[in-house]
Amino acid sequence: MGILYEDVVLIKEAEKAGDPTVITVNCPDKTGLGCDLCRIILLFGLSIARGDISTDGKWCYLVFWVVGRPTTRWDLLKNRLLEVCPMCSPSVSQIYYYRPEFQQPKSPDVFLLKFWCYYDRKGLLHGVKVSTAPDGRVMDLFYITDTRELLHTDKRQEETIAHLKAVLRDSMISCEIELASPEVTAMSQGSSFLPSAITEDMFCLELPNQNTNSFLPSNLVSVGIDNSLSPSHTLVQIFCQDHKGLIYDIMRTLKDYNIQISYGQFFANPKENCEVDLFVMQVDGKKIVHPEKQNALCSRLRMELLRPLRVDVLSRGPDTELLVANPVELSGRGRPLVFHDITLALKILDIRIFSVEIARHKIHDREWEVYRILLDDGDGFALPRDEIKECVRKKLMCWE
Repeated sequence: MGILYEDVVLIKEAEKAGDPTVITVNCPDKTGLGCDLCRIILLFGLSIARGDISTDGKWCYLVFWVVGRPTTRWDLLKNRLLEVCPMCSPSVSQIYYYRPEFQQPKSPDVFLLKFWCYYDRKGLLHGVKVSTAPDGRVMDLFYITDTRELLHTDKRQEETIAHLKAVLRDSMISCEIELASPEVTAMSQGSSFLPSAITEDMFCLELPNQNTNSFLPSNLVSVGIDNSLSPSHTLVQIFCQDHKGLIYDIMRTLKDYNIQISYGQFFANPKENCEVDLFVMQVDGKKIVHPEKQNALCSRLRMELLRPLRVDVLSRGPDTELLVANPVELSGRGRPLVFHDITLALKILDIRIFSVEIARHKIHDREWEVYRILLDDGDGFALPRDEIKECVRKKLMCWE
């Protein structure tokens, strides 16, 4: 089976406002492809309203109906989707199973983005080490990578700085981008220490007995397994409230378990609930029949849908700290736009940020991307912690 490279991903834009844009992907299969595609769709600020997936184990066909920003750069989205699709070749003869040791991407170069602004203002970071000087000036140090791998070029650096100037306008004093040394990169990881009280509660992998730390009541998430409908596949059925990145959360969980989707359908109904039917098999091509494996998969899916991200507001000495933990896939990638959504929530609440640390921590044999945000308690700051936590959760889940 052959197909032109440019036809691997086809995008049919919505004809009128409110209609979905249809993204079609037709390429060789690999375990985890759905996860990679959903992550990119999420990165572009789009929501998946409906989807169809089918594969014969060698070639797959995926269709996503997406809604979101009218200013989406569709050509750029197509290029990003093409980058994660296996190359088309007449020699394609077997599925590309996910192997962390084989598919772990090369570590990208880390650059230091450094700029000074004349004054702090609410929402500045809605545009890392971040700190406010006593005279009101702000210094931001971002340790960044470039998905295009072009940040070492003058053209790409000039383009990046121009975008920052367009947002910060006259408040920017200076801006520099330079390749970070290994020593600086190591320092950027922040403190490896997290208090045990935080790690035990926030990073627990068991289903919570109470709903206080969950995004949803447990009875609103249903995950079932049925082996009676197919001689060769296990049916996984999911019903839950829709949220931003829901399909991505399901796909990344299946990818981490090395489970292949052979056929699937999912859609969000007008009541903002999502129904998902997936016919899957294990890496060895067999159904999931062992009760322990079934229970482990169902429990993990329920956990990821109940607590896709971990959010808490607590004391850090005399100050208030917002803590958000983002699970990292085995491939080393985390959920996109988390910091964007956090800062947007704080901007809506009219809360200034004093400092930010972003680092990765391995807890309970799992890697997490942890955001520790020290809030500015000045200017009569007195919002209840539960209100801050709830606003951040709603923004992360796109529950307006």
